[in-house]
Amino acid sequence: MGKKVAAIKPDIHLHKGDLPAGLDFGDAVAVDCEAMGLNNARDRLCVVQLSAGDGVCHLVQLTGGEYDAPNLKAVMSDPKITKIFHYARFDVGILKYYLGVDCAPVYCTKIASRLARTYTDRHGLKDVCRELVGVELSKEQQSSDWGAVELSDSQLSYAASDVLYLHKVRDELEIILAREGRTELAQKCFDFLSTRAALDAEGWPDLDIFSH
Repeated sequence: MGKKVAAIKPDIHLHKGDLPAGLDFGDAVAVDCEAMGLNNARDRLCVVQLSAGDGVCHLVQLTGGEYDAPNLKAVMSDPKITKIFHYARFDVGILKYYLGVDCAPVYCTKIASRLARTYTDRHGLKDVCRELVGVELSKEQQSSDWGAVELSDSQLSYAASDVLYLHKVRDELEIILAREGRTELAQKCFDFLSTRAALDAEGWPDLDIFSH
């Protein structure tokens, strides 16, 4: 069990179309995306949420098919900022599809969980947060209409919760990975994510090309 933390009451800032200039996320930013579905060619990207792990969440609402968001793109492509995702495969793919950016470097807490927490098959963010940081996340708004012109307070709170604890989750997983000698293996998996997302986009989402 990881170190328990108090549930965070988020300081949420909603931005239309792009991040404001001048925001400093430090050397690592937690990121998550909300879309109309899981098919990038059909289901548009609606919201990107970011946090520096300080209890503050910046949500960028992308509406009307407009994806000219230079400040957001700059953060996502900055080689000095690690982007922390949970299930980065989806987020890296949809950010590439709609914003045209290659996210790097990347840390995926779901991959890290699968390599570290081999004693369980429960690697969803809710399960990982419950065990490693002692916080119970609500997933009530997971399947809501993220394309709505006005997002509800419940949607904003849900979106924020998906990034507020990722820094702490990463820290706890790093301890286990180091203990089990899998840190380097995890990093190699993170480095492969852009290629994995490209394979998804090119039509190999389910086929294991490494199989016999």
